[in-house]
Amino acid sequence: MSNIRVLTKRIKSRNYTVGIIGLGYVGLPLLLYFGEAGFRVLGFDIDPVKVKSLMDGFSYISHIPEKRLASLVESGKFEATVDFSRLGEADAILICVPTPLTRYREPDLQYVERATVAIAKTLRRGQLICLESTTYPGTTEEILLPYLTAGEFMVGEDFFLAFSPEREDPGNQQYSANVIPKIVSGVTLKCLEVASTLYAQVFRRIVKVSTTRAAESTKLLENIYRAVNIALVNELKITFERMGIDIWEVIEAARTKPFGFQPFYPGPGLGGHCIPIDPFYLTWKAREYGIATRFVELAGEINNAMPVYVVGRLADALNVHKKALHGSKILILGVAYKKDVGDLRESPSLEIIEILLGKGAHVDYSDPFFPNLPKGRRHALQLKSVPITVEEIRRYDGVVLVTDHSTFPYELIYMASPLIVDCRNAFRQRGFTGPHVTGA
Repeated sequence: MSNIRVLTKRIKSRNYTVGIIGLGYVGLPLLLYFGEAGFRVLGFDIDPVKVKSLMDGFSYISHIPEKRLASLVESGKFEATVDFSRLGEADAILICVPTPLTRYREPDLQYVERATVAIAKTLRRGQLICLESTTYPGTTEEILLPYLTAGEFMVGEDFFLAFSPEREDPGNQQYSANVIPKIVSGVTLKCLEVASTLYAQVFRRIVKVSTTRAAESTKLLENIYRAVNIALVNELKITFERMGIDIWEVIEAARTKPFGFQPFYPGPGLGGHCIPIDPFYLTWKAREYGIATRFVELAGEINNAMPVYVVGRLADALNVHKKALHGSKILILGVAYKKDVGDLRESPSLEIIEILLGKGAHVDYSDPFFPNLPKGRRHALQLKSVPITVEEIRRYDGVVLVTDHSTFPYELIYMASPLIVDCRNAFRQRGFTGPHVTGA
């Protein structure tokens, strides 16, 4: 029996330990799926607070039920640790760490490199290493492979290296991660076989891709497609607004066409860890080949300018009410980057707040997922969420709906606020229209 056959048999029999580096929005759900499928799972994170929370059975991610986590802890097949010297205990190591941009919009792979260096120190024969973090084409072979082959081990024989892009969509009730087809690639065919066998134990459909570069490019295409189309409708929103045309009505009419059209919706800017960031990974890599990705970069410019546009719309609306932006009291509704999710990464709300503060406005926010604003990579806003009551809303000269959480009392806000700037068309969808409600 070959080594590959032994490994795949162990995987299928669940006599196999899966290690996951990075226990955030990608890593923690993945850990739960493998644990619930009967694998021993070992989670690694640099944050001791997260590790303790998990070992106590508490979830720090709002859409992950604590019941699932507590059940896994009680099973005895799960352990979280900050001790990366234990990476050698895992048969497979899945890397789910952040891949942000630098201040110059260039790839920041420090977390991927740190994880790889840690793995290389404990690498043993038979281990599968798979990167899930979104990155530019070539990362797996150009960054991970040299570290892992610096010793005596040969890829595809002594250990296995793969790339399988995460497709997590936090808060999506229709498509849980294990239902979404799983893209899998390997540096060699044997790498692909081992990785595909492992993922097939928890994902309903495996889509094998010929190279890691193709798999890395697949994830970029998915998010660039969305970024470009969102930029298109954002630009059309501004154009149609000048013409007195309602973009939301136009989109709803266009989507009745049963072919050749997919609706995308305008907004106050892009948020999350994927769409605002991933396109720039390709533009950076493309420059190495002498290619200017003008279409992608233009989409980025449009989307990045939307928070400024929102503030401009607010200033215009206040002016109609004979008020200046400077000195006005403004309430931001929603700081999470998307509806009904406790995720603050790259949220346009934070930039809107900073712009408003810079222009002399007095700003508060309300968000059920964030009682306090945590310090981020680029923002350090010391604000606390305010409750939504009639008395509270009446204190403000205007409210700006940035994130349309389902739990917001829209009718109360509509009745109490003298001015509403709605970035999500949420009030009109609920039948609340009037001269004090304007889009953005």
